[in-house]
Amino acid sequence: MENRDKKILTLCIIHQHPMVLLGMKKRGFGAGRWNGFGGKVNEGEEIIEAARRELLEEARIIVDKVEHVGILDFFWKDKSEVLEVNIFKANDFKGEPVESEEMKPEWFHIDEIPFMEMWPDDKYWFPLFLKDRKFIGRFLFDDSDNILEQELREMQSLNI
Repeated sequence: MENRDKKILTLCIIHQHPMVLLGMKKRGFGAGRWNGFGGKVNEGEEIIEAARRELLEEARIIVDKVEHVGILDFFWKDKSEVLEVNIFKANDFKGEPVESEEMKPEWFHIDEIPFMEMWPDDKYWFPLFLKDRKFIGRFLFDDSDNILEQELREMQSLNI
């Protein structure tokens, strides 16, 4: 897995128990899947600021407090790129979630999360997310986004 180009990304999910706010990705990477809100970290931007900015851009909501709960590395068998996705959780926000050019927000009860319409790795780490646990992991996919290898560990804290 060495000699890969790493992209740093964010993913933020609003969790107001028993509901989570996800977005239907409308274009680009991951289009047609439910996901959290996030994207690239711009040069000179802190990861946490990128998470806040992406929520504002994609769902038109403002979050003050976000918690860094996970770091997941995603690899594809025949690609040199690795995606390091920093997972954030927010409970409170300002504004009303509104559809953007990129995402259509929708609330889901935790018992009705649409895992079959999400990335296949989500069903493994999402239970830790819902239990307020911290985690790190890695997932290797084939060119059809099937998981070939996975590793997921619960952590006491994330040191970044």
